[in-house]
Amino acid sequence: MDINPTEIEEQAADAAKSRLNAMVAVTIALLASFMGVCKVKDDNIVQAMQKDQADKIDAWGYYQAKNTQSKVLIGTAEQLQIQSMSLTGPAKAKADALAAGHLAKAKEEDAKKEEFGKKAQGYEDDYNRLNTHDDQFDLSDALLALTITLLAITSLTQKKWLFWLSVVPMFFGVLMGLAGLFGWKMHPDAIMNLLSCVGMTGWQQHIST
Repeated sequence: MDINPTEIEEQAADAAKSRLNAMVAVTIALLASFMGVCKVKDDNIVQAMQKDQADKIDAWGYYQAKNTQSKVLIGTAEQLQIQSMSLTGPAKAKADALAAGHLAKAKEEDAKKEEFGKKAQGYEDDYNRLNTHDDQFDLSDALLALTITLLAITSLTQKKWLFWLSVVPMFFGVLMGLAGLFGWKMHPDAIMNLLSCVGMTGWQQHIST
């Protein structure tokens, strides 16, 4: 039985095509599952951010209210002290007592004001911390969406180099997703700067060749 070289080449090409399609399908399935987990976590973070934002607004509102009350009390106390200077006897004693009472209440309002100020700052700090993780998930989603697009083109064109090209955004997308899931302090700007450098280097090499 004669062996047809053409048939062997076609079988080898079909086998390679099947392997590449299988790699693409498995990779897309894994990435879709990973993106689903990240989406759930990101939604929880967004809800926590919204709560922090609302609590911060409330706390700053109470801060301003306590600050206003303190100023009003101090202003009233100063007026009573001025009036006390022209009074004598029981009237003077009463004016001094009222002034002292207003000053004491002003100190209480100042203490409450500082407490609400610290709460507001705490909510803002927590919001900024959560926002970093939200940005991580956003960047992860964008990079993995790019990866899936490249994999789809790979399946259509059967260009294996496209599959390996997709590994770059896939790696950083998964890295950012893991950073968001586990709370790693890895700011997305660092990844964007690195990708920009990699992209510029690759473009320069492409031009030079």
